[in-house]
Amino acid sequence: MNLGALWTYQAERFPLAKTAPLLGVFSAASISASAQMAGRALPHWTAFLAGFVIAMTLFFQMRACDEWKDLEDDRLYRPDRPIPRGLVSLRLILTLGVASMALTALAAGLWHPPVLWMLVLVWVWLAAMTLEFGVPTWLKARPVLYLLSHMAIMPLIDLLLTALEWMPHGRAPSGLWLFLALSFVNGCVLEIGRKLWAAEHEIEGVDSYSRLWGPARAAAIWVLAVALSALLLLGVGARTGAPGISALVAMTGLAACAWAARRYAVAPSPAAQSRVDMLAGLWVFLCYATAGFAPFLARALT
Repeated sequence: MNLGALWTYQAERFPLAKTAPLLGVFSAASISASAQMAGRALPHWTAFLAGFVIAMTLFFQMRACDEWKDLEDDRLYRPDRPIPRGLVSLRLILTLGVASMALTALAAGLWHPPVLWMLVLVWVWLAAMTLEFGVPTWLKARPVLYLLSHMAIMPLIDLLLTALEWMPHGRAPSGLWLFLALSFVNGCVLEIGRKLWAAEHEIEGVDSYSRLWGPARAAAIWVLAVALSALLLLGVGARTGAPGISALVAMTGLAACAWAARRYAVAPSPAAQSRVDMLAGLWVFLCYATAGFAPFLARALT
Protein backbone atom coordinates (compact mmCIF):
# COMPACT_ATOMS: atom_id res chain seq x y z
CA MET A 1 0.00 0.00 0.00
CA ASN A 2 1.48 3.33 -1.10
CA LEU A 3 0.69 5.78 1.71
CA GLY A 4 1.82 8.75 -0.39
CA ALA A 5 -0.61 7.80 -3.14
CA LEU A 6 -3.40 7.39 -0.58
CA TRP A 7 -2.62 10.82 0.85
CA THR A 8 -2.89 12.32 -2.63
CA TYR A 9 -6.14 10.41 -3.17
CA GLN A 10 -7.72 11.83 -0.02
CA ALA A 11 -6.65 15.34 -0.95
CA GLU A 12 -8.42 15.01 -4.29
CA ARG A 13 -11.44 12.84 -3.51
CA PHE A 14 -12.00 12.91 0.28
CA PRO A 15 -10.17 15.99 1.58
CA LEU A 16 -9.88 15.50 5.32
CA ALA A 17 -9.08 19.16 6.03
CA LYS A 18 -12.47 20.13 4.61
CA THR A 19 -14.51 17.01 5.32
CA ALA A 20 -13.60 16.38 8.97
CA PRO A 21 -14.69 19.80 10.33
CA LEU A 22 -17.95 19.71 8.36
CA LEU A 23 -18.79 16.18 9.49
CA GLY A 24 -17.70 16.99 13.03
CA VAL A 25 -20.22 19.82 13.18
CA PHE A 26 -22.83 17.76 11.32
CA SER A 27 -22.63 14.80 13.70
CA ALA A 28 -22.35 16.85 16.90
CA ALA A 29 -25.19 19.16 15.85
CA SER A 30 -27.43 16.18 15.12
CA ILE A 31 -26.94 14.79 18.62
CA SER A 32 -27.25 18.21 20.25
CA ALA A 33 -30.37 19.21 18.30
CA SER A 34 -32.09 15.97 19.31
CA ALA A 35 -31.35 16.66 22.98
CA GLN A 36 -32.44 20.30 22.69
CA MET A 37 -35.76 19.37 21.05
CA ALA A 38 -36.45 16.85 23.80
CA GLY A 39 -35.39 19.19 26.60
CA ARG A 40 -32.71 16.79 27.78
CA ALA A 41 -29.11 17.26 28.85
CA LEU A 42 -26.45 16.36 26.31
CA PRO A 43 -25.35 12.72 26.35
CA HIS A 44 -21.89 11.59 27.38
CA TRP A 45 -19.02 12.76 25.18
CA THR A 46 -18.58 9.24 23.87
CA ALA A 47 -21.86 9.65 21.96
CA PHE A 48 -20.28 12.56 20.07
CA LEU A 49 -17.17 10.50 19.37
CA ALA A 50 -19.32 7.65 18.07
CA GLY A 51 -21.28 10.08 15.90
CA PHE A 52 -18.12 11.53 14.36
CA VAL A 53 -16.68 8.09 13.59
CA ILE A 54 -19.98 6.98 12.08
CA ALA A 55 -20.27 10.10 9.91
CA MET A 56 -16.68 9.96 8.67
CA THR A 57 -16.75 6.28 7.80
CA LEU A 58 -20.18 6.42 6.18
CA PHE A 59 -19.20 9.31 3.95
CA PHE A 60 -16.03 7.50 2.96
CA GLN A 61 -18.12 4.44 2.11
CA MET A 62 -20.30 6.69 -0.06
CA ARG A 63 -17.15 7.92 -1.83
CA ALA A 64 -15.96 4.34 -2.40
CA CYS A 65 -19.36 3.39 -3.83
CA ASP A 66 -19.25 6.39 -6.15
CA GLU A 67 -15.83 5.33 -7.40
CA TRP A 68 -17.23 1.94 -8.38
CA LYS A 69 -20.48 3.33 -9.83
CA ASP A 70 -18.80 6.06 -11.89
CA LEU A 71 -15.72 4.14 -12.99
CA GLU A 72 -16.61 3.86 -16.69
CA ASP A 73 -17.69 7.51 -16.93
CA ASP A 74 -14.48 8.55 -15.20
CA ARG A 75 -12.38 6.53 -17.62
CA LEU A 76 -14.14 8.11 -20.58
CA TYR A 77 -14.64 11.70 -19.44
CA ARG A 78 -12.51 12.30 -16.33
CA PRO A 79 -9.30 10.30 -16.86
CA ASP A 80 -7.41 12.72 -14.61
CA ARG A 81 -9.13 11.37 -11.49
CA PRO A 82 -6.98 9.21 -9.20
CA ILE A 83 -8.34 5.79 -10.10
CA PRO A 84 -8.51 6.18 -13.91
CA ARG A 85 -5.00 7.62 -14.02
CA GLY A 86 -3.64 4.75 -11.93
CA LEU A 87 -2.72 6.59 -8.73
CA VAL A 88 -4.60 4.02 -6.63
CA SER A 89 -6.63 0.98 -7.59
CA LEU A 90 -10.39 0.66 -7.31
CA ARG A 91 -9.81 -2.58 -5.42
CA LEU A 92 -7.84 -0.75 -2.74
CA ILE A 93 -10.50 1.93 -2.23
CA LEU A 94 -13.29 -0.65 -2.11
CA THR A 95 -11.28 -2.74 0.36
CA LEU A 96 -10.81 0.28 2.61
CA GLY A 97 -14.50 1.09 2.29
CA VAL A 98 -15.54 -2.42 3.31
CA ALA A 99 -13.01 -2.45 6.17
CA SER A 100 -14.38 0.86 7.46
CA MET A 101 -17.81 -0.76 7.85
CA ALA A 102 -16.49 -2.70 10.84
CA LEU A 103 -15.43 0.57 12.46
CA THR A 104 -18.86 2.11 11.78
CA ALA A 105 -20.62 -0.85 13.35
CA LEU A 106 -18.23 -0.87 16.31
CA ALA A 107 -18.84 2.81 17.03
CA ALA A 108 -22.62 2.36 16.90
CA GLY A 109 -22.68 -0.92 18.81
CA LEU A 110 -20.42 0.19 21.63
CA TRP A 111 -22.60 3.22 22.31
CA HIS A 112 -26.06 1.65 21.98
CA PRO A 113 -26.46 -1.69 20.17
CA PRO A 114 -30.07 -1.12 18.96
CA VAL A 115 -28.73 1.75 16.82
CA LEU A 116 -27.23 -0.93 14.57
CA TRP A 117 -30.65 -1.49 13.00
CA MET A 118 -30.64 2.08 11.72
CA LEU A 119 -27.10 1.65 10.44
CA VAL A 120 -28.29 -1.36 8.41
CA LEU A 121 -31.06 0.82 6.95
CA VAL A 122 -28.48 3.36 5.79
CA TRP A 123 -26.34 0.63 4.25
CA VAL A 124 -29.34 -0.85 2.42
CA TRP A 125 -30.16 2.54 0.89
CA LEU A 126 -26.50 3.11 0.01
CA ALA A 127 -26.39 -0.25 -1.77
CA ALA A 128 -29.59 0.59 -3.66
CA MET A 129 -28.14 3.97 -4.65
CA THR A 130 -24.93 2.36 -5.85
CA LEU A 131 -26.93 -0.01 -8.05
CA GLU A 132 -29.07 2.95 -9.23
CA PHE A 133 -32.11 1.14 -7.76
CA GLY A 134 -31.84 -1.43 -10.53
CA VAL A 135 -32.87 1.03 -13.26
CA PRO A 136 -29.70 3.04 -14.07
CA THR A 137 -30.66 4.12 -17.59
CA TRP A 138 -34.18 5.13 -16.61
CA LEU A 139 -32.98 6.99 -13.50
CA LYS A 140 -30.15 8.87 -15.23
CA ALA A 141 -32.63 10.10 -17.84
CA ARG A 142 -34.55 11.79 -14.98
CA PRO A 143 -31.92 13.96 -13.24
CA VAL A 144 -34.31 15.55 -10.73
CA LEU A 145 -35.54 12.16 -9.54
CA TYR A 146 -31.91 11.00 -9.52
CA LEU A 147 -30.99 13.92 -7.25
CA LEU A 148 -33.91 13.39 -4.86
CA SER A 149 -33.41 9.62 -4.59
CA HIS A 150 -29.72 10.01 -3.82
CA MET A 151 -30.17 12.87 -1.36
CA ALA A 152 -32.65 10.75 0.61
CA ILE A 153 -29.65 9.13 2.26
CA MET A 154 -28.93 12.37 4.11
CA PRO A 155 -31.96 12.27 6.45
CA LEU A 156 -31.34 8.55 6.92
CA ILE A 157 -27.82 9.27 8.11
CA ASP A 158 -29.15 12.05 10.31
CA LEU A 159 -31.82 9.76 11.74
CA LEU A 160 -29.01 7.38 12.67
CA LEU A 161 -26.93 10.15 14.24
CA THR A 162 -29.81 11.64 16.21
CA ALA A 163 -30.71 8.12 17.37
CA LEU A 164 -27.44 8.07 19.32
CA GLU A 165 -29.18 10.60 21.58
CA TRP A 166 -32.87 9.68 21.51
CA MET A 167 -32.87 5.89 21.12
CA PRO A 168 -31.52 5.23 24.64
CA HIS A 169 -34.52 7.25 25.88
CA GLY A 170 -37.02 5.20 23.90
CA ARG A 171 -38.48 7.65 21.37
CA ALA A 172 -37.56 10.44 18.99
CA PRO A 173 -38.29 14.02 20.09
CA SER A 174 -41.27 15.86 18.68
CA GLY A 175 -40.27 18.02 15.74
CA LEU A 176 -37.29 15.88 14.73
CA TRP A 177 -38.76 15.71 11.22
CA LEU A 178 -37.81 19.38 10.77
CA PHE A 179 -34.14 18.58 11.32
CA LEU A 180 -34.30 15.55 9.03
CA ALA A 181 -35.97 17.64 6.32
CA LEU A 182 -33.24 20.24 6.78
CA SER A 183 -30.64 17.53 6.12
CA PHE A 184 -32.42 16.46 2.94
CA VAL A 185 -32.67 19.99 1.56
CA ASN A 186 -29.10 20.84 2.56
CA GLY A 187 -27.93 17.79 0.64
CA CYS A 188 -29.65 19.27 -2.42
CA VAL A 189 -28.07 22.68 -1.74
CA LEU A 190 -24.61 21.10 -1.71
CA GLU A 191 -25.19 18.88 -4.72
CA ILE A 192 -26.70 21.58 -6.94
CA GLY A 193 -24.22 24.20 -5.76
CA ARG A 194 -21.20 22.09 -6.65
CA LYS A 195 -22.53 21.49 -10.17
CA LEU A 196 -23.18 25.06 -11.26
CA TRP A 197 -20.22 25.35 -13.59
CA ALA A 198 -18.66 27.95 -15.80
CA ALA A 199 -19.06 27.20 -19.52
CA GLU A 200 -15.36 26.42 -19.86
CA HIS A 201 -15.56 23.90 -17.01
CA GLU A 202 -18.39 21.85 -18.49
CA ILE A 203 -17.21 18.31 -19.32
CA GLU A 204 -18.59 16.41 -22.28
CA GLY A 205 -20.51 13.36 -21.06
CA VAL A 206 -20.71 14.63 -17.46
CA ASP A 207 -24.02 15.99 -16.17
CA SER A 208 -24.24 19.37 -14.47
CA TYR A 209 -27.23 21.42 -13.42
CA SER A 210 -25.92 24.44 -15.28
CA ARG A 211 -26.04 22.41 -18.50
CA LEU A 212 -29.37 20.77 -17.64
CA TRP A 213 -31.28 23.94 -16.77
CA GLY A 214 -29.06 26.71 -18.05
CA PRO A 215 -27.05 28.98 -15.70
CA ALA A 216 -29.85 31.43 -14.82
CA ARG A 217 -32.50 28.81 -14.10
CA ALA A 218 -30.07 26.55 -12.27
CA ALA A 219 -29.00 29.47 -10.05
CA ALA A 220 -32.64 30.30 -9.30
CA ILE A 221 -33.40 26.68 -8.35
CA TRP A 222 -30.35 26.65 -6.09
CA VAL A 223 -31.53 29.80 -4.31
CA LEU A 224 -34.99 28.26 -3.86
CA ALA A 225 -33.33 25.27 -2.20
CA VAL A 226 -31.40 27.60 0.09
CA ALA A 227 -34.63 29.50 0.89
CA LEU A 228 -36.41 26.25 1.82
CA SER A 229 -33.42 25.29 3.96
CA ALA A 230 -33.64 28.70 5.67
CA LEU A 231 -37.32 28.14 6.47
CA LEU A 232 -36.56 24.74 7.94
CA LEU A 233 -33.75 26.25 10.00
CA LEU A 234 -36.27 28.72 11.42
CA GLY A 235 -38.53 25.81 12.32
CA VAL A 236 -35.68 23.96 14.02
CA GLY A 237 -34.69 27.14 15.86
CA ALA A 238 -38.22 27.54 17.17
CA ARG A 239 -38.14 23.98 18.53
CA THR A 240 -34.70 24.25 20.11
CA GLY A 241 -35.24 27.64 21.75
CA ALA A 242 -33.06 29.77 19.48
CA PRO A 243 -35.47 31.48 17.08
CA GLY A 244 -33.68 34.84 17.04
CA ILE A 245 -30.21 33.53 16.24
CA SER A 246 -31.66 31.10 13.71
CA ALA A 247 -33.51 33.93 11.96
CA LEU A 248 -30.35 36.06 11.83
CA VAL A 249 -28.32 33.23 10.30
CA ALA A 250 -31.13 32.32 7.89
CA MET A 251 -31.62 35.85 6.58
CA THR A 252 -27.91 36.65 6.33
CA GLY A 253 -27.04 33.36 4.67
CA LEU A 254 -29.93 33.52 2.23
CA ALA A 255 -29.00 37.07 1.23
CA ALA A 256 -25.37 36.05 0.60
CA CYS A 257 -26.40 33.01 -1.46
CA ALA A 258 -28.92 35.03 -3.47
CA TRP A 259 -26.21 37.60 -4.26
CA ALA A 260 -23.79 34.86 -5.37
CA ALA A 261 -26.47 33.19 -7.48
CA ARG A 262 -27.30 36.47 -9.18
CA ARG A 263 -23.65 37.07 -10.00
CA TYR A 264 -23.38 33.56 -11.42
CA ALA A 265 -26.59 33.86 -13.47
CA VAL A 266 -25.42 37.11 -15.05
CA ALA A 267 -21.88 35.90 -15.74
CA PRO A 268 -21.22 32.17 -15.08
CA SER A 269 -17.46 32.57 -14.81
CA PRO A 270 -15.01 30.30 -12.96
CA ALA A 271 -14.91 32.85 -10.13
CA ALA A 272 -18.70 32.87 -9.88
CA GLN A 273 -18.74 29.06 -9.94
CA SER A 274 -16.23 28.90 -7.08
CA ARG A 275 -18.22 31.47 -5.09
CA VAL A 276 -21.44 29.43 -5.33
CA ASP A 277 -19.63 26.22 -4.42
CA MET A 278 -17.97 27.87 -1.42
CA LEU A 279 -21.19 29.45 -0.16
CA ALA A 280 -23.10 26.18 -0.53
CA GLY A 281 -20.63 24.49 1.81
CA LEU A 282 -20.54 27.45 4.19
CA TRP A 283 -24.33 27.65 4.31
CA VAL A 284 -24.66 23.97 5.23
CA PHE A 285 -21.93 24.31 7.85
CA LEU A 286 -23.68 27.30 9.44
CA CYS A 287 -27.07 25.57 9.31
CA TYR A 288 -25.87 22.65 11.36
CA ALA A 289 -23.83 24.80 13.72
CA THR A 290 -26.88 26.99 14.34
CA ALA A 291 -29.31 24.10 14.72
CA GLY A 292 -27.08 22.28 17.17
CA PHE A 293 -25.39 24.99 19.18
CA ALA A 294 -27.36 28.25 18.91
CA PRO A 295 -29.57 27.25 21.89
CA PHE A 296 -26.52 27.43 24.16
CA LEU A 297 -25.68 30.91 22.89
CA ALA A 298 -29.31 32.00 23.23
CA ARG A 299 -29.40 30.92 26.88
CA ALA A 300 -26.07 32.60 27.56
CA LEU A 301 -27.41 35.88 26.20
CA THR A 302 -30.55 35.84 28.36
